[in-house]
Amino acid sequence: MLDDLLPIGSVVGIKKADKKLMIFGIKQKNAETDKEYDYVGVLYPEGNLGPEYQFLFDSDDISEVFFTGYESEERDYFINNLKKICEPENAISDLPDAPLVEELTADLNDENGDIF
Repeated sequence: MLDDLLPIGSVVGIKKADKKLMIFGIKQKNAETDKEYDYVGVLYPEGNLGPEYQFLFDSDDISEVFFTGYESEERDYFINNLKKICEPENAISDLPDAPLVEELTADLNDENGDIF
């Protein structure tokens, strides 16, 4: 269920793994197999070392939650948008849509296209 997904920034232990992972994306697809996973994570505390160190996993793979990431109204909107697509019967109809990624990205870029 989408309400049970951990927020971005959560740090988890994975079954049969010695290293912790930090979640940096939810509901991610493997580009090669088209399989959807609950999360994509990077090694903690190292962070993003490149695509070969990004790991797709599901909630069932988590053995322990060490830290729960930031939760906000923006995240509520995002989860509700996911529900509108994946679980329309569970979506809150009067909750506004989250801003589009393109709108948010435009706000972060300066006139040269650099993110400040």
